[in-house]
Amino acid sequence: YDQMIKYATALRLGTAETEAILKRFTRSNLSHPTYRALAELGKVIKTIFLCKYLQDESLRREINESLNVVENWNNANGFIFFGKGKEISTNCLEDQEVAVLSLHLLQSCLVYVNTLMIQSVLSEPEWMNKMKPDDLRALTPLIWSHVNPYGTFRLNLDERLPIQTAA
Repeated sequence: YDQMIKYATALRLGTAETEAILKRFTRSNLSHPTYRALAELGKVIKTIFLCKYLQDESLRREINESLNVVENWNNANGFIFFGKGKEISTNCLEDQEVAVLSLHLLQSCLVYVNTLMIQSVLSEPEWMNKMKPDDLRALTPLIWSHVNPYGTFRLNLDERLPIQTAA
């Protein structure tokens, strides 16, 4: 009983995750009353969420749009990280870290440059006036059809991209 109060308090205060507590019981006894109670609580929380999800169209739409954003981001990752079958091909932890950090840097650069380009286009009244609220809502800087990932690139650090930065 004391364990149940301790674990319930940790969950309520947010000092422990349900999974971490459940792992303690999976090592020893899956039929422990605390384990069963927490497992049932998890089922109740999932059921409540599913009921809200089925009832609320705006929640379903929000979740679907969020999933689309994540899928678009993953597609961009695949485009940027195209070599070796879009996978990190080493077991060396340090090399994996360099690959992931490089991917994040390229993602950030892509989004930053695209944001500047979109801002530049939308600063022109003729383009901005054509935009409807749905068009503005659908804008994303995560586009890459204008990027060539292959070939040789001339890099001159003394030149700037012909994009004006927003004041």
